[in-house]
Parts: sequence; C-alpha cells; structure tokens
Amino acid sequence: MTKGKESAEENGKAVEPIKAPDGASSSAQRNLQEQLVKLQLRSQQGETKKTYAFWETQPVAQFKEDGNTLQILEEGPIDAPKTTADVRQEPYNLPAGFEWSTCDVNDKKIVEEVYQLLTMNYVEDDDNMFRFKYSQEFLQWALQPPGWQSEWVLGVRVSTSGKLVAFITGVPATVRARHTAISMVEINFLCVHKKLRQKRLAPVLIKEITRRVNLHGIWQAAYTAGVVLPKPLATAQYWHRSLNPKKLISVGFSRLAPRMTLARTLKLYKLPEQPVTEGLRHLEPKDVPQVAELLRGHLAQFELAPEFTEAEVLHYLLPVEGVIDAYVVEGPDGKVTDLASYYTLPSTIIGNAQYNTLKAAFMYYTVASRTPLLQLMQDLLVMAHQKGHDVFNALDIFDNEKFLKELKFGIGDGRLRYYLYNWRLARELKPQEVGLVLL
Repeated sequence: MTKGKESAEENGKAVEPIKAPDGASSSAQRNLQEQLVKLQLRSQQGETKKTYAFWETQPVAQFKEDGNTLQILEEGPIDAPKTTADVRQEPYNLPAGFEWSTCDVNDKKIVEEVYQLLTMNYVEDDDNMFRFKYSQEFLQWALQPPGWQSEWVLGVRVSTSGKLVAFITGVPATVRARHTAISMVEINFLCVHKKLRQKRLAPVLIKEITRRVNLHGIWQAAYTAGVVLPKPLATAQYWHRSLNPKKLISVGFSRLAPRMTLARTLKLYKLPEQPVTEGLRHLEPKDVPQVAELLRGHLAQFELAPEFTEAEVLHYLLPVEGVIDAYVVEGPDGKVTDLASYYTLPSTIIGNAQYNTLKAAFMYYTVASRTPLLQLMQDLLVMAHQKGHDVFNALDIFDNEKFLKELKFGIGDGRLRYYLYNWRLARELKPQEVGLVLL
C-alpha cells in the first residue's frame, strides 16, 4: 500500500501530517492518503514484489526486459494477434463455494453492496479512521460511459449466502499510446474481501474480466496502481492543497508546521472569495462540441492520452452534483476558450466527535487556452472551496508543475503508477508526458 504526506516548510506550507514517534506517517494519515491512489489494480493474494508470480504469466512489460541489451523491443502488442474465435467461451473456474455475478449498477441494492465491499476492503484501514464514501451517483457515472457493457461490472458472491466478496470493472476507452490510438478498457475497483485474500481470487478476477473484454475484440487495457508491478510506463506524484486546514488538523490529516500558529496557517491558505476570470461558468450540453475540440488539441501534446468522442465529453464532464464539476470560459463572441474540472470523492471520518466526512476534490481535465493556467486553477480552487471541499488533490501530470508550488500545493509521498496490458512502449514516460486521468 502506498502512503502520502506533505512536507512542512516555511516557504508556503504550514501544515504537515501527524507522524508516529519513529518518524513514519501515522496510520491515520497513511490510510487517508492511500485513497488518493485509489485505482489500485494490485495482487491481493500474498505474492511478494520480487516474484510477481501472476504478472510474469501475463502479456505485460517485464522488468527482466531491461537487462536484455541484445533484444530490441518494439512498441505494440505483446501477445500475437487473436480473434474472438480464439477466446475461451466458458468463465474461469472459481474456488468451491463461490460464483460469478454481473452487478447491475442501476439497482440501488446492488450499488449499496458494492459500496459496502469497497468501503471495508478496497483500502486497508488498520485504525478504522477513514473510509471511502462512494455514492450511487459516482459509481453510475464512473461505470456507465458510452459503450459500457454490463458484463464488465463483475462480482464474486458466496454461493450459499449470496454475499458480494470480490469486484472488478472495465469501461471502454480509446487511448493513444504515443502514435497509436487503441480501443481498450480502463480497469478499476479490483477488490477482494480481506478475509478471502488467501483464496487467490484476484488473479481469477483479472483473467475473467480479460476474457469478457476479449470476447468483444478488445485486447488492451490501462490501469493504475500505487504499488510496483511489472512494469510501470510512468510514475506520477500526488500533491495536496489544503482548503480547510483547521478541519484537516482537527481530524488528524495534518498538524501545524513548526513555528506556525493556526491563525497564520489560515491566513496562508486563504483564497479569494470569488473567481476572477470573466465568462467563467458551468459547462452546459451546448458547449460539448467546442470542449471536445479544445481537449483534442490539448491532449495531442502528450504521449499517453485519451481520445474523447463528443458523447464521452458529455458523459464525463457534464456537471453532476456531488460527483463532477466542470467549468468553461466563454468569450464575448460566444467561443469557449478554456476548461477546468474536478471530481469529488469524499471519505467517512470514523470516531471524530466534530466531523464525519472529509470532502476531497481530485483534479480532472483542464485546458488553459486563453486564460493563464495559474489564474484558471486558482479559480478552480475557489469554486471547490465554495462547495465545501476540504482538500484539493492533483498529480504532477499534464502541465501541472507550472502551478503546484505557486498555489501552495504540498508534495505528497503517494505515487501513482500507470500500466498498459498487452501493449509495450519503447521507453518509460515522464509524468509531464502523461495526459490521462483514470477514475
């Protein structure tokens, strides 16, 4: 599991996480930052990082390739091309007592089951202080983009009781890996009940979702993880901007930096009352064609980036209360020149008498065409603060390094690694070459 913390320096960072006596991050802070690296496709069956027994059997880039100087690695598929006729027709066998279950995310009861499974098992929480708080609306938004397939929302149940004990999902996407646009899936929410990790359900989940995707003629996938697996194509760093430092300190997320008072801390992180960019407003359906064009032009500069259709722009960016907020800048001539967006993923705070929810915003897709990026991002922070968010999180991908320090983001030690399934790149990418956000 990954962990994150902010450094506390005099040049603009006034809070730091609680630390254990030996200097390590406290369990509470670790658990909270772990949810920032929430898209963790990881092996949960007890394999060690040195062996990668399962992943060495899969068509993914391997660490041992680095040492083979005689082998010229070409970009492209790792497995030989196949057809759907080559795909296994029957589901993979589960251990005795378990059965496959396609999860209907439009069924409120099933969504509640998924929520409970993820809350208690997706992120380890030794001290039971912070838990994910996925809403039904969030899951429906994340798992039902254009072209989604119901059989790619996959669960495992106990045969006798029907209890949901494992989960994995895939959603369709077109992602450009350097010069090649690939129809693939984005894999997310791999979760196995913590009492069943010894059953080795995770590898079977991965193989079964792969089989179901292959039946549709799709052979590649993208996923992210906080842990190191064979083999990352890019590694990004999380940064965190305090919006409500008093609350973050109260719940144990942060503490005052040396020689800083609470009053000075609040003053340091204080934001303007209102955004300053003229023409800034919520994205509307009528904006979609212009926003799609903006995104296409912006994302073309990155080596790993999605290629959004207008239908996908409408789905992923049209504001949904409590899930996704997206803003555009409209000029006097009616032309949309800029885009700024974030999604919301809160956590339940356990055992705090004053607060029960931590509201976090995660930077999504932003295009600063006419408006300076620094100004646009400060306006986005202002609006996230107005909506009651306590912290704003961003990776050092895109052009984000241009504003992170200036806008008082604190660097974390939580890292997010990007992976491709059945596709190899000739070299590892720098974070600034990545233009892809996976939910």
